Formats: sequence, structure tokens, C-alpha cells
Amino acid sequence: MRPARMSLRLWLPAAPGPLVLVAHGSRDPRAARANAALTDAVRRARPGATVRLAFLDHTGPRPAETLLSLESSGARRATLVPLLLTSAYHGRVDIPAALMDARARGLRMPVAVSDVLGSVGGITEPLMLSALRRRLAAASAAAGVWAPGLLPLDGVVLAAAGTRDEAARSTVETVAGDLSTALGGVPCRVAYASAAAPTGDEAVASLREGGARHIGVASYFLAPGLLHETVVTAARRAGAAVVAEPLGGAPELARLVLARTATAREPVCDLAKAA
Repeated sequence: MRPARMSLRLWLPAAPGPLVLVAHGSRDPRAARANAALTDAVRRARPGATVRLAFLDHTGPRPAETLLSLESSGARRATLVPLLLTSAYHGRVDIPAALMDARARGLRMPVAVSDVLGSVGGITEPLMLSALRRRLAAASAAAGVWAPGLLPLDGVVLAAAGTRDEAARSTVETVAGDLSTALGGVPCRVAYASAAAPTGDEAVASLREGGARHIGVASYFLAPGLLHETVVTAARRAGAAVVAEPLGGAPELARLVLARTATAREPVCDLAKAA
């Protein structure tokens, strides 16, 4: 049997309708709090909008439940924004599967799906880079190695979760390169918590081999949790002096969520199967 196919077509309504922000989900309660903080930031950025939070795993509500609830409350359309940083398995498979589940359970209203928040088409949104820089500056200030107008780091590790998906990893590399440029040419190396190399300590060692002595870690995570702790602990162990907090409810991320809705597309399910 051939699996169901899903294609995308442009869908640009006058208004995106209610927004459903879909996070991965985690057993760590800090992750849910960080996702809720971002949801609240989106509500503040668009007063009066209906903004709901749903999860793919570990906790609820799930996207299908949320979409069906909105439709039963009178919504005529909705826009789903994945709170994901790459289009790896969760973006390519879990998000479409969640929407197909909602259709199977009777959802009829159109639902547009936006791009993920990370680099898309080789472009990292300036809002993402601004959030990463601000978190890194705040961590530098807290560590006592920052003064206004100065970020005295000569090397940066971009800490990420990791994936076996080569295309998804390439988008993380794009963010690292763009962050390096945004920081005035400070070398930036990617480090992963799992599924791919290099690790946090390996990335720090690579920067030290290149002459870096004051190394900071930019957290390419939306929320804290085991994977974040794994990669930043390894970087600290190797001598990183500054570790930024995950992006969480950063106001730049809230504006990026809203920007992503402008080009959201409605998935069209081709349910034809062949033997």
C-alpha cells in the first residue's frame, strides 16, 4: 500500500482565524511553561486574537482536539503554527498526521499550516537572530563578562537538539552561519544533544583549536529539558563560560510566529492508496 500523500497550496485568507501553536511536548514541566510563555507573548502581540496551545506528544491538548473545539465554538478557519525549529520528523510527519487525524474525526473547516520557526529556504529570520543575540547578551551580563555595547566572546556554540535528518541539520548550520555574521564575524559552531555530531564539548574544543578563549553557548531551543541540559552541560564541562537560556517567551519569537502566519498554506490530502 502506498502511504497517503500531502501537498501544499497557497491559502491567503483575509485573516488567519484562530491560531493554534503546536509544540512537541515533553515530560519536563518546564517545557510546557516555556511554551505557555510563548503563547502568552503571541496573545500580547496580537490583542484580541484567539491563540491556543497544543502538543504533539506527552501532554495535551492534542492538535485535533483543539481544532475540533475551535470549530464547534464557531471558528470558520484556523492557522496552525508549528513551534519547531526544523522540519525534521515532527514537522514533516507528525504535523500533517495531526491534521489528518482531525479530518478523520470530522473537522471540516480549512486549516492553514505555516513554516517552522527556524531557517526556511536558506533564510534565517532576523527576529530569530535578534532573540538568540539578546539571550546571549543577557547570559553574558549575568556572568559578569558583558558591558553595554560589548559582547566579549570570541567563539559561540549554537546548541541544538539534534536529528538524523541531514536536510534539517543543514538548516541549523545556516542559523549558525547567520548568527556568526550577526555577531560581527565571531566563529559559531553547531553542537547537538543527540543523533548527530559534534557534541557540546567537541564544539567547544573545535573553537579552542581555532584560538577562541571566551566561548558562549547560544541555546537553539524553545524550552528547557533533558536535551538542552545534555548539550549545554557538555559545553560547560569543556570550558564554555556563558550559557544562554532557551528562547521561550522571547518577544521576537512571538512576532516571528505572527509573521509565519502570513504565508501559511492549506495542506491538501491525497488519500488515494494503491496496492
